[in-house]
Amino acid sequence: MAFDGVVVAAVTHELNACLRDGRIDKIYQPEKDEIILTVRAQGANYRLLLSANPSYPRLHLTQSARENPLAPPMFCMVLRKHLSGGRIVRFEQPDFERIVRIGIEALNEMGDRAEKTLIIEIMGKHSNIILVDEHGIILDSAKHVPRGTSSVRQVLPGREYESAPDQKKTNPLALIDGGGGAHNALYGAAHKAVYQAYRGISPALAIEICYRAGVEPDEEICEADAPKLMDCLADVMKSVARADFVPEIVFDGAGEPKGFFVTRNRFIGDLRRQQYSGTAEMLEMFYSSRDTSNRARQKSADLRKLVGNLIDRCVKKADIQRKTLEEIEDRDELRLFGDLITANIYAIERGATSFTCVNFYIEDTPEITIRLDATKTAAENAQTYFKKYAKQKRTFDALQDQISANDMDLAYLETLLLGCDHAADAADLDQIRNELAQGGFIKKRSQKAAKGQKKPKPLHYRSSDGHEIFVGKNNAQNDALTKAAHGNDIWMHTKNIAGSHVIVQAIDGRVSDAALNEAAHLAAYYSKARAGSMVPVDYCLRKHVKKPGGAKPGMVVYEKNKTAFVTPDEDLIKTLAQL
Repeated sequence: MAFDGVVVAAVTHELNACLRDGRIDKIYQPEKDEIILTVRAQGANYRLLLSANPSYPRLHLTQSARENPLAPPMFCMVLRKHLSGGRIVRFEQPDFERIVRIGIEALNEMGDRAEKTLIIEIMGKHSNIILVDEHGIILDSAKHVPRGTSSVRQVLPGREYESAPDQKKTNPLALIDGGGGAHNALYGAAHKAVYQAYRGISPALAIEICYRAGVEPDEEICEADAPKLMDCLADVMKSVARADFVPEIVFDGAGEPKGFFVTRNRFIGDLRRQQYSGTAEMLEMFYSSRDTSNRARQKSADLRKLVGNLIDRCVKKADIQRKTLEEIEDRDELRLFGDLITANIYAIERGATSFTCVNFYIEDTPEITIRLDATKTAAENAQTYFKKYAKQKRTFDALQDQISANDMDLAYLETLLLGCDHAADAADLDQIRNELAQGGFIKKRSQKAAKGQKKPKPLHYRSSDGHEIFVGKNNAQNDALTKAAHGNDIWMHTKNIAGSHVIVQAIDGRVSDAALNEAAHLAAYYSKARAGSMVPVDYCLRKHVKKPGGAKPGMVVYEKNKTAFVTPDEDLIKTLAQL
């Protein structure tokens, strides 16, 4: 179910019960589109999350502590100036829209008490958080919307706040008293007719209403269907008016959260559902993993693009090097021409444009014709060929080092790109950025920016028989894992494929076959060959793994290894305990 008007109603009811008359103690902005208010109410501290994230906009109480930037953004400073110490007067949902207006009584610039309004608009990519003063003037917003972005409504400091454009839908709460418009206003597919005619109704709730009314959701609505649909929608609105909410999450066959509801629903069939004591608890559970992974994907997009550009540059460089090698592949022939001219120097007439002789360096070779510069002597022609040979020889020798270095850079950058895929949060991505800077690929960040960052940890699993298994998410973690492992621990890595270092901790100096198998699946899964089959995974004792001096992060050499071939089994990996 989407964060629709019914969910907003449930959240608003819960927030009024918990936070009305509460005092705003602290204000944070961990993300550019996310605000957290710490509120002291009823003898307890609460965290209220307001998120205008385009993928998961929402507001609810949260238990999660988020990492905040070292310097608060401007919007955060404006909120602190106007709302710190303020008293929450009310939470209200205007006209059953996906909008919540938070009335907050605080001191204005003259020292007088005035009611400011913090508005969150939950509208997909158009979601926003807006602070409005007592006169309805915008003080600031999480997202500024100038005329160049929208000709319909501008959201800028100093402008009068305007509500989002009216979609000409009816407030479904009017159905409680028998209002809501004529039934013949409904047309088209049944469930579409419901959510297109009434405000704050999501497609999922519209399907539920069709189910209750005994109407096929995708079939064309008929005259007899309209009254039944309106009666069922009215029943739902009566539940909303009574604050009769039943927060629950529906899980798919794999046990992943599929959707959530705050009203009793019937159309989901046999799917497993889990009820929660409050709407906030349900939303926290549903969005926590999704929002974290979504944030990581968003933040990794720029980094992936940067690493991708570096990889493209290496590929282009390799192409140029290949073409250069092709151009100088006949360089030994230049030296041969110089030698043959020197050997026959007295037989070559001055002013000749070519010279034919026997190539005595190879037996049974027919005569060979060598082009000459008629303006030069035979000795000068020989020197010209020797100089060309020497130049191409130097180019060839230099290319060998350049090709080797470029190949190493390409392999290394592939590991960084893989690290972007495995990054769980901003701290993991910062490690990759720092690694790029240390490698000279990008400019180094200032010490101030790097200071105070939390140290990310590798993935930690436990095998089915109790062995601890660690998986590096990037090169820095790979190095740290391999360095910290004991000599009899098992080290694993996909053979000649970019991937993670995997360490299996030995128990009493040994590692079980079951743990080896499970760790091999992890090594294959956290590699570039995740979607492959029969992926080769090398493994050996940690004491046989060495890091050469000057090697790039994550690069090692090893010996006395064996190779396992596995097809990554995601179901098997899910059975392992992740710590």
